[in-house]
Amino acid sequence: MDPEAVAARYCAEGYAVVRGFLDGEAVAALAALAEAVEAEALAHGRPFRHGNLYYDTRPGPPPALRMAQWPVWHHPGLEAFRTHPRYADLLAPLLGPDLKQIIHQIHWKPKGAGADFAWHQDSRSRRPREAFRNLATSYVQTGLAIDPHDEASGCLRVIPRSHLLGELGMAQAGPVLGRALDDSELVAAGLDPAAQVPLHLAPGDLALWSPFTVHASGANRSGHARRLLINGYVRAADCDRGEWAFRAGRPVPLPPSPSLVHWEGLLERPEPHYPA
Repeated sequence: MDPEAVAARYCAEGYAVVRGFLDGEAVAALAALAEAVEAEALAHGRPFRHGNLYYDTRPGPPPALRMAQWPVWHHPGLEAFRTHPRYADLLAPLLGPDLKQIIHQIHWKPKGAGADFAWHQDSRSRRPREAFRNLATSYVQTGLAIDPHDEASGCLRVIPRSHLLGELGMAQAGPVLGRALDDSELVAAGLDPAAQVPLHLAPGDLALWSPFTVHASGANRSGHARRLLINGYVRAADCDRGEWAFRAGRPVPLPPSPSLVHWEGLLERPEPHYPA
């Protein structure tokens, strides 16, 4: 891994891929933790929240987990994959040594429709705007493959160099998760569907993309699981929210209680509950 080369690719194309970011033993440990997260979420059988932890579970039958936000709060073994030193080394040329974390989640793609991500830019979710400064250069999203990712399993698709266009306002009117991938939305935004690049990832490979990179993922039509660990990091000086991940390049553990990240109801309703 050459962080400078990865940074150059990322800045030019709006995305980059690091092969073998984590080895097989680490990926196996992460997969076991993901299985524990899934078992807990499915035991609830419906969406569940506890502080910043949130399980996006479709009731079914049978129930299916699509996403777990901040599962580290109930599964502390994930801390090793939130603040792994390789993240600090990789991101130093782009963000510096002091990083907060805005996104920590695992995505599942149950077989069939319902867990697609429509074409969008992550900038749409960085709210409130005043809490995020210099978003184009202060924030990097990362996705670590737990299973093989290809077209059959609904891999991530990106539009190279779309990050240079700024915010395009895509999908602002509706949800992204659960809406089928539709290339006509690219055309409506002035983008060429033929430019899309599917990111084939082996377990342990890491993808990076800009908050302004247009991306999506389709349905899982394979016969295997398709899980992705997403960690989103931001230069601490440019963000008023999130949990610390690294100070001076060194890992920072979670505090005793969660910090305000993106769920505005944290202070009013921090207890475990089933959202209405």
